[in-house]
Amino acid sequence: MEVQWRVERLHSRYAACIDDDALESWPEFFTLDACRYEIIPRENVERGLPLALMFCTSRGMLVDRIVSLREANIYPQRWYRHIISNVLIQSVDADGLQVQSNYVVLQTRRTGQTEIFSAGKYVDRIVLHKGELKFAEKRVVVDTHRVDTLLVAPI
Repeated sequence: MEVQWRVERLHSRYAACIDDDALESWPEFFTLDACRYEIIPRENVERGLPLALMFCTSRGMLVDRIVSLREANIYPQRWYRHIISNVLIQSVDADGLQVQSNYVVLQTRRTGQTEIFSAGKYVDRIVLHKGELKFAEKRVVVDTHRVDTLLVAPI
């Protein structure tokens, strides 16, 4: 149960980082060496197509994503709220923990309108690094290939 609790805490801290707009801390949830983050439509996964909406293969790319978001992109302000559930540790081996969970992200615009921004599942490989759990791989499988607004912040 200790491992389950630590995995759920990692997910809770990850969501709070994004929801509280502390995005400069977001890359710290990933391993320093080779890490992978992608957002990919479920349809592409089912068809074996590798085309992702966002694809980063290093912590440096994650940092660049946030710098770009803060300094280069212009977009309307919005707030996010993550709901993460059914966190399931599927396997534990020498490569770490294989974990799958469901998520829903709500988006609230400046107008006060709240709507579902994205829903799907996380497919993660989590490793222990210096006593802390980190994402070595985080695959965000979105249930739809259609994104109604800008994909600004990480999911």
